Amino acid sequence: MVCDMLLTHSDSPPPPQKAGNYPPGPWGLPIVGNMLDLAGAMPHRNIAKMKEKYGPVIGLKVGAVRTVAITSAKTAAQLFKNYDLDFADRAIVDCMKCHDLHKTIPGLAPYGTFWRVLKRIYTVDMMVAKRLNETVPVRRKCVDQMLAWIDEEALNPHPIDVGRFMSLTAFNIIGTLCFPENCWTRILRKEPSSLRWCERRRMSHAVGEALGIASGYVKERMEEMSKEVVYNRPKDFLDVLIEFEGDGKDELTKLSEHEIGILVLLEKFTTRESVDVERMGVNTRKAVPLMAIPKKCAT
Repeated sequence: MVCDMLLTHSDSPPPPQKAGNYPPGPWGLPIVGNMLDLAGAMPHRNIAKMKEKYGPVIGLKVGAVRTVAITSAKTAAQLFKNYDLDFADRAIVDCMKCHDLHKTIPGLAPYGTFWRVLKRIYTVDMMVAKRLNETVPVRRKCVDQMLAWIDEEALNPHPIDVGRFMSLTAFNIIGTLCFPENCWTRILRKEPSSLRWCERRRMSHAVGEALGIASGYVKERMEEMSKEVVYNRPKDFLDVLIEFEGDGKDELTKLSEHEIGILVLLEKFTTRESVDVERMGVNTRKAVPLMAIPKKCAT
């Protein structure tokens, strides 16, 4: 049946178009959509050839995802000038909707008041020279820990995966900047293997457990800060999120415990792999990871 579908794909008439403003384009097969029309080493050239039949704005389906391709510079300029906000949001898959992750994660949140607040916090309060300089001791400690791990691995005459050590180090740095080590020990014990599967039901349960622990610690920190006790420690990223105050007019007044919990969980569990899942909806791994044999150098 599949072979018959592939053989008759080019000769079959397109089904009647549904009502709406979806641009014209080639008819796609179930499940795969127009992926066969884009097959080849240069799919952009295949799209350019469709301009003669369908015009400068072409509607495609990459799998089950509706996609619009612009093949004219003039039309593209008009799109960005007049319809930029309509296409500013990210495509959301079902598993990202658990616990409203798609409304809180900066990379997925729709453009609007909340997204602008997050951008302001990141650019003004977090990613500034003063705040980054305060994290030097934490980053130095995590790097020293990574070097100690490599020294242990150097005792075995086997190559190590450099990317794995770098990912774990970034994981520890970001987590330590948000929460103390004892809190992350509790969260990691609760983290089941189902976090690796993009399945709504399992992911909702897994994220719910981790989010419950994180939100509880956020509440504890809020209670400590409400007592106005002076602590002899540098302000961390969690303090920045809790102390944020908006004007209440065109932005939020305060971030909720739920929103802060999701943000710090996002920072903790953001690795190269999870970024690829967020961007494309699939896991991507290097076919040949960078391997090296550590050797001690004379000092």
